[in-house]
Formats: sequence, C-alpha cells, structure tokens
Amino acid sequence: MILHYKCPSCGSDMSFDSESGNLSCQSCGSQENIENYPEELITARFSEEEANEYHCENCGAVLITEAETAATTCSFCGAGVVIADRLSGHLAPRKVIPFTISKEEAGSAFQKWCRKGLLTPKGFMTADRIKSVTGMYVPFWLFDLNSKVQVSAECTKVRTYTRGDYIYTETNYYDVYRDINLEYDKVPVDASEKMDDKLMDKLEPFPYDQLKDFKTPYLAGYIAEKYNYTDEELLPRAEDKISGYIESYISSTLSGYHSVRYLNKQIHTRNMNSDYVLLPVWMVSYNYNNTIYTFAMNGQTGKIVGKPPISTGKVATWFSGIAAGTFLALKCVSYFMGGGFW
Repeated sequence: MILHYKCPSCGSDMSFDSESGNLSCQSCGSQENIENYPEELITARFSEEEANEYHCENCGAVLITEAETAATTCSFCGAGVVIADRLSGHLAPRKVIPFTISKEEAGSAFQKWCRKGLLTPKGFMTADRIKSVTGMYVPFWLFDLNSKVQVSAECTKVRTYTRGDYIYTETNYYDVYRDINLEYDKVPVDASEKMDDKLMDKLEPFPYDQLKDFKTPYLAGYIAEKYNYTDEELLPRAEDKISGYIESYISSTLSGYHSVRYLNKQIHTRNMNSDYVLLPVWMVSYNYNNTIYTFAMNGQTGKIVGKPPISTGKVATWFSGIAAGTFLALKCVSYFMGGGFW
C-alpha cells in the first residue's frame, strides 16, 4: 500500500515538519496534528508485496524504488510517500525518533563544520559544494542486554621497607573472585546493509528519551529504509559493542593491586529485549575535486561525522611548526643548562 498525506485545506501534499512536529502542507503552509489527522484524507494505492515501482498519486509518474525502501519522495513533483506494506507485520518499527533539525539547518551546520577543519583544503572550507542533503530514517535494533561475569584471578600487593642496612620487598598473594551482574539498556546497532557501520556508530548517542510510538506520518517527506538484518543476526555486534565496557568494569573491581593475573574469566551475555526503531540521520553528499565525500548528521543532536579531504600543504606546515617549536625548546634547554646556545 502506497500512502500520500493530503492537506485538508487545499489538497496538496503534506510532509512531517521537524520544527512543529506536525504534518505541514507544502503549498498553503497549514499544519495538521499527527494524532488527529483524518484517515479519509490518506490517499492509498495497493501494490504487490516487495514491488519495486509505484505510481505517484500527485503527478502520475512511475518511480522505481529498491525493495528496502519504506518511504521516499517523488523525484518529479517532490511528493512524500510511505510504502505501508513495508512497515507492517514483522517489518513494523516499534519506535521512532523524529527529526528536529530541518534540511536548511543541516546544510548550514555542515558548512560551519567544514570551515572549522584545520587541515582541510582551503577550497573545501569556503566553496559551496554540497551536492545533496537527504533526510533518512535509518533502521536500528536497540538491545537490552544482561551480562553474567565470573572472574578468578591471582593478585599481588607489594610493600618495600627498610630495616637496618637492608631493604626488604614483601609480596602478598591473594586469590580473588568476582561474581558480576551487568545490565545494558538500548545498545544501538544499525540494521541497514547500505549504511557504513562505523559512521553510524560515531553518530551516537541518540536521545532515547525522545522515542515515540511509531506512526507513518513521521516518515512523510523523508526517505526510510526497512531493516536488512534481524536482531538475532546483529546480536554479536551488540555484544562486541559492550565488550570494552565489561572489561573496564572488571578492571575497576580489581584496583588497588600491584599485579593481576587472570586464572579464569567467563562472560555470558543474553539479549533480554530488542526493539526495532527508526532513527533520524541527515546524509550529506559533498563534491570536491571530482570526488564525492559522504558525511552524516544526527537528526536530533546535530553531531556531524565523516572523513573530509586533507591538505598535504597544511599537514606539512603543521609538522614544520611542531619541528620548529621542538627545536627552539631544545635550544632554550641547552642555553639554561650549558650557559649558552649551540
């Protein structure tokens, strides 16, 4: 089923407005509350399951989508559509965090971010080379995990003291056992095959207190993807994400010893609950020197991540400055220690 949200006043297409949290008409500007939007104004057209094409109800154009696309915009008239059958049943998200940053704000923030780059090429920072700014709801699984940890270790405490003409070193050995129970809530793992996992990880954290019950109008005017991987398939990634925290916590319980030798360490992690959610991401495509660079922005917090180009000239100047500063510092040390310069 293909859904279009129509304006009750003028009949034009409506899309989700990040500032007001309502559906906003692209023509007359009227606002409609998502909770009270009349169902009779939703234009629906049924399509074959997993169909890759649909007809835009606004202009009649035939558009092609990939099987994972759950929401998109018409490339001809800009109408926002939601492909409802790709968001129902086991494909229905439980929660969604709506956008609060508009497309204009995202573009402006990205340009400011570029200008802060100390080692980026001058042309990259000053030229307006944004190719596209796309609002996308990325599918994530949020895991609630429980880890049972049992650790046994041999630890030592060392004491050195002087008695008479002799210096003594005393080493005490301890058999240490730890039985630890750890709870982790809402560990995020992106479930889209297209998205760069490292890029998505760096966008964290998302404000999970802003999670809302999923409703299709939130997607109107944006692109959305359905998940490619199930929670069972992504559980190993979730466990890997918390592994560093577990090791750090174990170490914190063994502080105060001079040495720690682990004899046995058992970590059993269970998935207590997993929710399928959609999280807001602005994808920015930037064209510089005939190369496309991709950046991502957290659609709630404004955090920007990505790898911009590096100016070899600025890098050389930077290292030259460090070398010159080090050389000057060494000469000053020599002057004060030896009574003069080299």
